Amino acid sequence: MTAGPLRTCIGCRQIRAKPVLIRLVRGSEGRVRVDHDGVAMGRGAYACPTEECLGKALAAGRLAHALKGAGQPPSESAAVILETWRRR
Repeated sequence: MTAGPLRTCIGCRQIRAKPVLIRLVRGSEGRVRVDHDGVAMGRGAYACPTEECLGKALAAGRLAHALKGAGQPPSESAAVILETWRRR
């Protein structure tokens, strides 16, 4: 029996359960945003809920590679994204 779907953090490359990771999604307009519910349409990537992993994940090269194309990174910093994700 498994604990549910597993995803890889694009910051540290650790495999973790999907519900404990932050999902970043590139919408149709090209802007990357946090998907708080995990069901938004668009290409997604996952990061651990730590400032270090999220900071690495938001780096242009990693995020573009994971999303299979360039996108505009979120306007918020890793710390702000982490704080709003924890309050969900």
